[in-house]
Amino acid sequence: MILLCGIPSESPLAMVARALDELGADYRVFNQRHVANADIVLEIEAGEVDGTLRFAGEDFRLQEMSAAYLRLMDDRLLPELEGEPEGSAARRHARATHDTLYRWLEIAPGRVVNRCEPQASNGSKPYQAQLIARYGLLVPETLISDDPDAVLAFRREHGTLIYKSMSGVRSIVHALEETDYARLDHIRWCPVQFQALVPGTDMRVHVVGDDVHATEIVSDRLDYRYAKRQGGSAELRAARLDDGIAQKCIDVTRGLGLEFAGIDLKITADGEVFCFEVNPCPAFSFYEANTGQPIALSVARHLVEGSRGSARRSPSPSRDRPADGECLAAVT
Repeated sequence: MILLCGIPSESPLAMVARALDELGADYRVFNQRHVANADIVLEIEAGEVDGTLRFAGEDFRLQEMSAAYLRLMDDRLLPELEGEPEGSAARRHARATHDTLYRWLEIAPGRVVNRCEPQASNGSKPYQAQLIARYGLLVPETLISDDPDAVLAFRREHGTLIYKSMSGVRSIVHALEETDYARLDHIRWCPVQFQALVPGTDMRVHVVGDDVHATEIVSDRLDYRYAKRQGGSAELRAARLDDGIAQKCIDVTRGLGLEFAGIDLKITADGEVFCFEVNPCPAFSFYEANTGQPIALSVARHLVEGSRGSARRSPSPSRDRPADGECLAAVT
């Protein structure tokens, strides 16, 4: 049985559920908004981990869960816990249930899309960029600094700069303008990531196992995700990548230990391929809705294929292992 974890109405989870329905797959949805009525118990016997997951009025043996797709939000922000004081019984139960579920999914023998440990590399963009470069994709020239003079020197060397978040928290990409100089001294309180602007064509690539879905974006704004909000436009088109580039996208996804990734590329006029980020929990619905690419179906098929082979599978460690830390899916 395939386990979907998250909020059923959230678009990516709902689309994968519909695709599983089309495939006739056996699955259940763990609705984390109903965590108050859920429970999980682990059992260890003869070196094997099993146990019971209880939700929606049913009990399921963990060994019956042959594959899983995770879209879990931060349980501390669940609407059902709003107004609950820190340390309340409801909050302690939600935290314990999520924490135990995460821990089990790290060692579950089936296919998990995606386990938490490999997702952690996205928590530090500079760290992840070093991993990306190992797979033949270029990364922009980058400066992380709290020194305004260093930033201005970097700008003189590389021309137009952009700045954005270093963490897994979503941010709007902005160009560094002369009007920003007056407040540049503020970075002394918090280092900021600056990068050389890379001109070219924006591409979002979704990799699911061996499936590659590429989307070309044409926009009149620097950050196409916010184009409409900023009074601009963004057009998404299904595209085909050169086989070599597609293989690099597959390689970096596997190299980071991921089953599914959303990769942000920029392809320059002379064919250079820059990679800005590998998103380990992509909100692919925006791209599928605008291009018709069957991304959800690829995820569903990947889960079904993994489910069939779960009896022979065990979680394989990623080649590039990030620092230990809990993963909370970032909907970006």
